[in-house]
Amino acid sequence: MRVGADGLYARVVGVLQQDPLSGHLFLFANKRRDRLKVLYFDGTGLWVCSKRMQGGCLHWPQSETGRVQLSHTEFALLIGGIDLVGTKARKWYRRGISEVDYDARKTA
Repeated sequence: MRVGADGLYARVVGVLQQDPLSGHLFLFANKRRDRLKVLYFDGTGLWVCSKRMQGGCLHWPQSETGRVQLSHTEFALLIGGIDLVGTKARKWYRRGISEVDYDARKTA
């Protein structure tokens, strides 16, 4: 975990074969999975953020290719220390904006 922004940039290009300037978050963990680094380009420069788990470890998803694409929710669970294997997505319903506006006009 001694690699900085330039080293992580090189790994994204060389190993993952992705564009680090795409606006995606690129996550890297050490072997013990107790430290995490995130590489992010915000349009003006590269951000490198890190997290060290105080007890316990990150439950990193497994993949044959070494690359995993996470949703916003899965990312939040991962950095929160939740094991993604033991979680299950629940179906839920969200009203559309047009329905909310219509209901608000009916009551007014």
